Amino acid sequence: MTHAAICLRDLTIAYDRHPAVHHLNGTFLAGSLTAVAGPNGAGKSTLLKAMMGELPLASGAIERDAISATDIGYLPQAVEIDRRFPLTVGDTVLLGAWRQAGAFGAISMASASEARRALSAVGLEGFERRHVGSLSAGQFQRVLFARLLLQDASVILLDEPFTAIDARTTRDLLGIVQRWHQDGRTVIAVLHDFEQVRAHFPETLLLAREAVSWGPTETTMTAANLLRARTMAERWDEDAAICAPQDRSIA
Repeated sequence: MTHAAICLRDLTIAYDRHPAVHHLNGTFLAGSLTAVAGPNGAGKSTLLKAMMGELPLASGAIERDAISATDIGYLPQAVEIDRRFPLTVGDTVLLGAWRQAGAFGAISMASASEARRALSAVGLEGFERRHVGSLSAGQFQRVLFARLLLQDASVILLDEPFTAIDARTTRDLLGIVQRWHQDGRTVIAVLHDFEQVRAHFPETLLLAREAVSWGPTETTMTAANLLRARTMAERWDEDAAICAPQDRSIA
């Protein structure tokens, strides 16, 4: 029987003291491949941060079904990552081995070999000594996927993983996502491209601060549901014009 990987129980999350996700109930099943879609400001990125434990819950619960923090791989939005830090590509990928090495442990020969294989898998063989600041956006995203490959997590959270990268890189990284799904990992990705959602993700949570629909993509991403989500977004804008100014950065 398929068991629950992550359950959301009447979940409410506040961002900068403003409600961002309201009374969300549902389950990401183990081994599922789910897109989280919705308009800007819908609480999509906020939801992933809360699932990672980076944001406190206003009410409700996130039940992780005995999944520990080390079992979760997380890729934040590219804008949240500072590439000015003096790290090489190899060092960045090896950060994915922290589960095996510990916070201050030495990197084993096996981990170093796995890191090289991960770079090869994302098309960056021989890039180990390059500085991450010298990479294109697409190359850097490949590095971050290589780090996730090395981490070998059972649950993978991706926040806008294909934004501002070229079509070939998007295709290659979507292939990795599909392999994770085939391996039985639970993958949850925040996406803004509805065509990508329909083409590659069998399950979708359509979020507009609350769940508009959650289930098979073909029944979730309907014109009626998308219209409802847009209408709800317009209502937030009207409320924001009446109330005090809010931080609209929540995605």
